[in-house]
Amino acid sequence: MPAIGGEEVGVGRIARGSRFGFIGVTATQSSINQVFPAWAAELGLGDVRLDPVDLKLDTPPERYREVVRDIAGDSRHHGALVTTHKVRLLQAAADLFDELDPLANLTGEVSCISKRNGLLRGHAKDPITAGRSLAAFVPAGRFAGEAEVLCIGAGGSGLAISLYLATRPDAADRPRRITMVNRGVERLHECRAVHQRQEQPVPRPEFVYVANADPRVNDTLMGELPPGSLVINATGLGKDRPGSPITAEGCFPERGLVWELNYRGELDFLHQARAQETVRQLTIEDGWRYFVHGWSAVIDEAFDLNLDDSAIERLSAVATAMRS
Repeated sequence: MPAIGGEEVGVGRIARGSRFGFIGVTATQSSINQVFPAWAAELGLGDVRLDPVDLKLDTPPERYREVVRDIAGDSRHHGALVTTHKVRLLQAAADLFDELDPLANLTGEVSCISKRNGLLRGHAKDPITAGRSLAAFVPAGRFAGEAEVLCIGAGGSGLAISLYLATRPDAADRPRRITMVNRGVERLHECRAVHQRQEQPVPRPEFVYVANADPRVNDTLMGELPPGSLVINATGLGKDRPGSPITAEGCFPERGLVWELNYRGELDFLHQARAQETVRQLTIEDGWRYFVHGWSAVIDEAFDLNLDDSAIERLSAVATAMRS
């Protein structure tokens, strides 16, 4: 039996026929459908079935409530990971939760649903996931100089990344400016409100909010970044929807960091970055690491495992081997 956080996890803790959910736009197509059974075996979880739920972007509130009620009402359902629908699900079903963690209250979203002692609980895990993922590929001291951040897409993941960057443990290594771009201005207002509610770190980055749907404008914003800056595609373009938030003429910052949050799909943004990788001396990261950290954090919470670093590394190795 594998050791998790120094303790053995027995399959007797998990009832036969148990379920664990995944709520997304194309959840049934995700790599997690192949990875989860191997992870369950690695963690000694026994007979747990992954239950992916595909919901369209225009899903009505009652459908969200139906999904949450299904989780709450089934004693063998352990919870779910929520992607894409994190904000809308909580807006539609907030009254169905018994507890929300501080980050869920701060951000107004739920990325993890768990159950404990008969209570339905909602968590916002993305700021934690963002921190673990960024720490793995952003060099220490990167933001101690002039490097900035351009986050194209201000949904749940984009907001979570900005919250982490604004409060990085090393105050001297926080970006001086974070530009958030989103198609709709209403979401930018919501992000601004969250940033203002967040505990004010010192020094605090300057936040710039840009309502824009034109890739050529994003090209201009990217071209104005100082060398070494971080550019993020948090739009879902290239996975849930075709395309890229920049054009083929967009120029990444010299010695820049490029983070494509998607790990499957057409990945146009990722290919655009790779075309400039050598000439612009780019460090490029796709969404695979974010995927692994995101899932391990939610599984840890839902099954009350207390995963340590070595267990997470084992899960990463299992998933990466299957991806290869």
